[in-house]
Amino acid sequence: MPLFDYSLLLTGQYHDMLVAGLWLSLQLLAVSLVVALPLALVVALLRLSPLAPLRWLGFAYVESIRNIPLLAHMLFWYFGAPELLPEGVKTWLYEGHIEAYSAIVALSLYTAAFMAEDIRSGIRSIPTVQFEAGRALGFSFLATMRRVVLPQALRVTVPPLISQTLSLWKNTSIATVIGVAELMYQAGQVESATFRSFESFAFASAAYLTVSLAITGLATWYHHRFPVRTI
Repeated sequence: MPLFDYSLLLTGQYHDMLVAGLWLSLQLLAVSLVVALPLALVVALLRLSPLAPLRWLGFAYVESIRNIPLLAHMLFWYFGAPELLPEGVKTWLYEGHIEAYSAIVALSLYTAAFMAEDIRSGIRSIPTVQFEAGRALGFSFLATMRRVVLPQALRVTVPPLISQTLSLWKNTSIATVIGVAELMYQAGQVESATFRSFESFAFASAAYLTVSLAITGLATWYHHRFPVRTI
């Protein structure tokens, strides 16, 4: 038996399984990111709202989500939350792709809590006079945020948001615990069928590393292309 069987990774059924797992992991990353970003922005604005109930709502969301492990979120949204739904909806979910849906919900909510704090920090880095100037012009709180503060804050926030995207990419691997056929799940299936542990997990490790380096490269490019300026 060869020390490393390249054919397992390059062609055939097991190659297709690993590639399918990688593709699903990338889909989880993309969909979760699309959901998490606007949710994070809303939560960040809640945290900065002039109304105390809204601030407490944003605070409760961030603290309750961030202080529970992602694994627990995954298991809750897969095993627990569907039981609270009407029978018809629950049946529809279990007949479909409930594993992927549960993973997307867990990843989106979890990532949004961390991104919200990054966005909030970016907003608070903008001098208060910018906000006061917008209010002096007659803009509402939301209009001032949208027209004056956010265009400046989001530029500051992009680098940490890219870092959170990197964490989100690595966190997609946890979806394997609820049976999502993503990269780690497929690597485990290939290993069980072939007993070629090194090849299976070498492919998974190389795939995670490649995408992670691509995200890191994007962050580095952005930092040099759009350096943060002192206001």
